[in-house]
Amino acid sequence: MLYSKLTQRSLLKGFIALILLGSITSSTYATPDIIPTNNSNEQSTPININLLNRHVINNRAAYIPAQCYTKTRSSDNKIHNPCFSCHTQGLAPNYIDDSSFQIEYDFRTYSRTNRWTNLFKDRTSDVAKISDEAILSYIKTSNYFNQNGEILLSKQLKSLPKSWDVNQDGKWNGYTPDCYFNFDNEGFDKTPNNKDSGWRAFAYTPFLGTFWPTNGSTDDVIIRLPENMRKDQSSQYSRDVYKVNLAIVEAMITRKNVTIEPQDETLFGVDLNRNGILDIASQITYEWIPTQGKNMSYVGLAKNLQEQGKLNLAAGLYPEGTEFLHTVRYIDFDDNKAITLSKRIKEIRYAKKTSWNKYSQLYNAAQGEALETRNFPDRLRRFVGNSETGLINGLGWTYQGFIEDTQGFLRPQSFEETMNCIGCHSGIGVTTDSSFAFPRKLNAHNHQAGWYHWTQKGIQGIAEPKYNNGTWQYTEYLLNNRSANEFRNNHEVIAKFYEKDGSLKPKEIDRLHKDISHLLQPSTERAIQLNKAYKVIVDEQSYIYGRDPHIKPVTTSWDIVPIDEKTGIENPILHN
Repeated sequence: MLYSKLTQRSLLKGFIALILLGSITSSTYATPDIIPTNNSNEQSTPININLLNRHVINNRAAYIPAQCYTKTRSSDNKIHNPCFSCHTQGLAPNYIDDSSFQIEYDFRTYSRTNRWTNLFKDRTSDVAKISDEAILSYIKTSNYFNQNGEILLSKQLKSLPKSWDVNQDGKWNGYTPDCYFNFDNEGFDKTPNNKDSGWRAFAYTPFLGTFWPTNGSTDDVIIRLPENMRKDQSSQYSRDVYKVNLAIVEAMITRKNVTIEPQDETLFGVDLNRNGILDIASQITYEWIPTQGKNMSYVGLAKNLQEQGKLNLAAGLYPEGTEFLHTVRYIDFDDNKAITLSKRIKEIRYAKKTSWNKYSQLYNAAQGEALETRNFPDRLRRFVGNSETGLINGLGWTYQGFIEDTQGFLRPQSFEETMNCIGCHSGIGVTTDSSFAFPRKLNAHNHQAGWYHWTQKGIQGIAEPKYNNGTWQYTEYLLNNRSANEFRNNHEVIAKFYEKDGSLKPKEIDRLHKDISHLLQPSTERAIQLNKAYKVIVDEQSYIYGRDPHIKPVTTSWDIVPIDEKTGIENPILHN
């Protein structure tokens, strides 16, 4: 193991900044004046312009998620371990080994105080004021498209509200939403003029715990490779070239062979199946060992750029220019009461890989984190960026987001609200080049080879995923956490899957192995209540105090984590 104790501050606060980013300007923390919007479109909520920049009003450690404050020892002295899902020994070039977080809490003096105070609120009366009819009408109304099918944010960002313009240059310098969620039978998004937008949807097994729909939200993730990876060698768009390059990226991220439609390798000049000749290939064979002269290649224009050293390829890393679009939504149901994505969007999360870091740089950065932990044990992480151009995670990625305003329209997330994304997407052992979903993409044995959007087919019938050693992932989580989320307040799952003595029910687990929706799908009643609980947070605009939809106060979280507190877990669980 490289090292066994990393801080919750995530990778690369100071040392990584010097290696990859240059010096980081210190954030200032103040409560500036509100600048009202002068926008004449649909949205009108005033936004604090300095909150969009580098100001924090509640939590300077907002990159540490609320789940990390979970009490792992219950009142009956039983030990719960939800921590293993994130904190583990990374696979290079993720050189993090933060598995010691399964054993002890390692907070700074400042971050020992849990500032996610929404966890401790009782929202019973507020939720009761919202009728079932009202919440269902609300979530079934789109805040992404207008009645003409135009993207609302795209229109609004062209006539930019002054309060959203961080550098006051009169134009939006960040991501402008351009996905139409109009997917064909290969998962490609189509624009109104029937052209490929470049976005391609993929299905995946949701990450453990919080991201399960039964805990309050549905979501999707969509990928787009840079334009130069969508073109043939004559610089013309080619969907065939794009599909092959996406398959190559999938192979490099999953480090597995990837089945493809039969392709004539002579058209690309690349031995995709690695059999030593150019013939008809039905798979991308993963064989990347540069030290032994075994390399892989993109196709089309990307092949030329790779050969010129202008585009990179390496195991466990996405090529520069890769984009991810992640929408978080309410829980809706179809006529058969199967969960679906709501039309209304809670959040749009966007990530783009803007720079390339070699294995050696990533290794040195991780070593630098360990060094800084020793030298500056109480220093909090600081960030480069703002809500308009996004925050930099130190590993080559920039993150930006939009979230509901008081009217339910989407607005830019503030600086502090965006910080909440960075901790999980830059400093834990489980991620692959900062990502969660794409390494969990469904393979070729699934519907449309895993290239589809949840609006085309839901989670019903998807088999439970396994770790490389054959262990069932979701079952492992239920077994070690003794619940379906970190806060252990999902009583519906507890009643369904656990005996009174806390053991798992074999029949329920057998069903889970065959169909993850048996665990992940909440009842209609639970979904409606969780939708209401989140709507209360929207009405309050209290995201900086926590976004997790709870009705009753959470009793399993620390308000202040005791110094040198241990989790009670003696041996960390390691999976890859």
